[in-house]
Amino acid sequence: MEDAIVIGSGPNGLTAAATLARAGWRVRVLEAQPRPGGALYSVASTLPGYVHDVGAAFFPFAHFSPALRQLRLEEVGLAWRGGVYESAHPAPDGTCATIARDPDRAARAFGADGDAWRRLAQWQADMGQRLPDALLAPLTDPRAAIRLGLANLVRLGIAGVSTAAGYSRWLFRTEAARRVIPGLALHVDLGPDDFGGAALGLVLTLLAAGGGFQVPVGGARAITDALLKRLDDSHGILQLGAQVESIIVRNRRGVAVRTTAGEEITARKAILADVGAPALYLRLLPDACVAGWVRQSIRNFRYGWGTFKVDWALAGPVPWLSEEARQSAVIHAGDSIDDLVRFTNEARAGALPTNPYLVIGQQSLLDSTRAPAGCHTLWAYSRVPSQMMGGWEKHREVFADRIDARIEGLAPGFRALIRGRAVFAPDDLERMNENLVGGDLGGGSAQFTHQLFWRPVFPYFRYRTPVKGVYLCSASAHPGAGVHGACGYNAALAALADCP
Repeated sequence: MEDAIVIGSGPNGLTAAATLARAGWRVRVLEAQPRPGGALYSVASTLPGYVHDVGAAFFPFAHFSPALRQLRLEEVGLAWRGGVYESAHPAPDGTCATIARDPDRAARAFGADGDAWRRLAQWQADMGQRLPDALLAPLTDPRAAIRLGLANLVRLGIAGVSTAAGYSRWLFRTEAARRVIPGLALHVDLGPDDFGGAALGLVLTLLAAGGGFQVPVGGARAITDALLKRLDDSHGILQLGAQVESIIVRNRRGVAVRTTAGEEITARKAILADVGAPALYLRLLPDACVAGWVRQSIRNFRYGWGTFKVDWALAGPVPWLSEEARQSAVIHAGDSIDDLVRFTNEARAGALPTNPYLVIGQQSLLDSTRAPAGCHTLWAYSRVPSQMMGGWEKHREVFADRIDARIEGLAPGFRALIRGRAVFAPDDLERMNENLVGGDLGGGSAQFTHQLFWRPVFPYFRYRTPVKGVYLCSASAHPGAGVHGACGYNAALAALADCP
């Protein structure tokens, strides 16, 4: 008998499991796939010797997340690398506003908006650790928000009710600077004109100016390996190839899980599910244990856009026209706010975007272990409809070629460097990991109605569920998407409070 069972070995599941194990609980993690980590992993998807991250690739919360900091992953071998620049935003007109942790370097890249950038960077520096502490804390614990201070809360609140386009036009004068925050907001399903979209874009901007978009040496799998080491240090168990079919409930308390192989595993204190909210509420939990109105609300739970991802093995570094882009960890391809609005409208209409917005990762610039000597990797994704008329098989290579052409326009000579290419449409990603529903990497929509007290459904925003001893610890819970481990950590703290 275990004290706790954790369903799923993504970053939130492993953070929850390691936290409970370090508190002295007997913990078993059940993972359906033959390898751990979910989308937090790395593979040689193109050619031998090239290491490509499966999902998340850059980690602005790396040094700030309380969940990860308490595990002290650097002590078990996790190492980080940062770039000269963090986020470059080039356009065909030659402009390229670029974020750097050095405020003077970034101010020069922002040109006429250099002073506006300095004010943002100083604001971030003044808040420091208090900002991620407030963002990642459970909603029921106001202490971190109080420490952040009323003035900072008001400033962040203004972004919370603003569109990314409107906020950027108010903040900056040049189009080059104005596309930065909307471009960062499109990491999820938040277009430039969406209510509240400025909040996420601003937070990512501030985090880039602080800790930066760092990468783990050896690939994203290094984070998973470090989390597993912490779990093993506290005698936790990982069981691969164990798909949970249902949670067994007796007297309205979760007491065990049953796998598809017919194995029944008992949990004395808690069951934590690192799965999407619909999977937990509509498949794993018995219908009789969840009120009808809750089930209906969960049926209305929306996932974000699909993700279309491409990995390249390159013979050399990407020859960006912008010098800042050649030294930047991440590139965001979005020509202007109007261009990003067009992209958003096309994706929402179910069409293949004609001028794809891209998040592009240059991990091998920072970490030489990712590619053979003199060579480089490249990683990119765009936002697309989860499904396409006629299926993605018909459109996969067409859109990948469109992405190649998009990069070629910003970096002439790029296509001549390609040695190998691996393409993943939304359905490919979901087959790899059932949590990536429709290719959504974020565990659910980032729209305002799917955040805070509504994630995943009121009043079950506190990781607890209608069944005692069962907790939701995935990105479908607050604070949502991102490799910060906070969903798992906060759920583990709730379980420890309920069953000390």
